[in-house]
Amino acid sequence: MSIADTPAAAADEVLDLASKVRSYIAHAKQVAADGLTIAEFGELLFRLMSIAVEAADGIPVSGEERKQWVLSAVGALFDELVDYAIPLPVKPFWLLFKPGFRSLLLKLTSGAIEVVLPLIRGGQ
Repeated sequence: MSIADTPAAAADEVLDLASKVRSYIAHAKQVAADGLTIAEFGELLFRLMSIAVEAADGIPVSGEERKQWVLSAVGALFDELVDYAIPLPVKPFWLLFKPGFRSLLLKLTSGAIEVVLPLIRGGQ
């Protein structure tokens, strides 16, 4: 069973985008309470991005606004969970580099949205 399955199942029960994201993050925090590997964090991140892209695709606003909503969801997940994936000895250095990693992640996610969107639309 994937670490992202439980949060995704919880998010599937909710209708609007903001509630889906909040539900996903809340459940992800529960499954991550004992720590995360970088791979698990990446899996949670990709699943949230997929859920957010799929939910935002049905919102009648411009594509750029949808992308910003997805990016804000990914940023919220980063803010809430990334510290669970950082080993204790690295934490002092992490505090210095965290803003840069967050910015890099959002830039990478912005490009990844363009890849995920056709996959989601094609699966419908």
